[in-house]
Amino acid sequence: MFKKYSIEDTFKIDPTHFGSEIEEIARDVLQAKYEGTIDKDLGLIVAVFNIRNIGDGIVYPGDPATHHSVEFDILAYMPMVDEIVVGEVSELAEFGAFVRIGPMDGLVHVSQITTDFLSFDRKALTFVARRGGKSLKKGDVVYAKISTVSMKNSIKDSKVALSMRPEGLGKLEWIMAGQKAAGKHQKGKGRRGR
Repeated sequence: MFKKYSIEDTFKIDPTHFGSEIEEIARDVLQAKYEGTIDKDLGLIVAVFNIRNIGDGIVYPGDPATHHSVEFDILAYMPMVDEIVVGEVSELAEFGAFVRIGPMDGLVHVSQITTDFLSFDRKALTFVARRGGKSLKKGDVVYAKISTVSMKNSIKDSKVALSMRPEGLGKLEWIMAGQKAAGKHQKGKGRRGR
């Protein structure tokens, strides 16, 4: 889930940048400090924007830089357990599929891709179901549910587990086929022998 937060912080300007536009310096410093980092409470910080209320500079003894208070907004992404997400399969391995959900990847273990038994075709880099004709390959768009989230100090150390097994999830063509089958089943239970 993406959320916007307002933040107050300080930044410093090195004397070599005195005379430059303070808004540009603030943007560069704050983006370098925050974007791409993870805050365990807020999530993955995707963007810094709307920089405002830059305070007058303060000089501390022994430090020639000026220190300025500032307010700004951030856009953060925090995956939430039981959230339904749409993503693109970014990579396949024998143990499962990595799915790009927003600014990070989640893993769908092979046992959580579908209720059908799957085989991994190493040459085609595709999962293929023994029955039902389902297949999954890189680039497929899928619907999944977030099962577990473990946010660490970096993106590579953070883990998001996904499942596509619940009804109504998976590739759109699987969902549509399931709805058609359910519709046919319902029609068969219609009126009899009037």
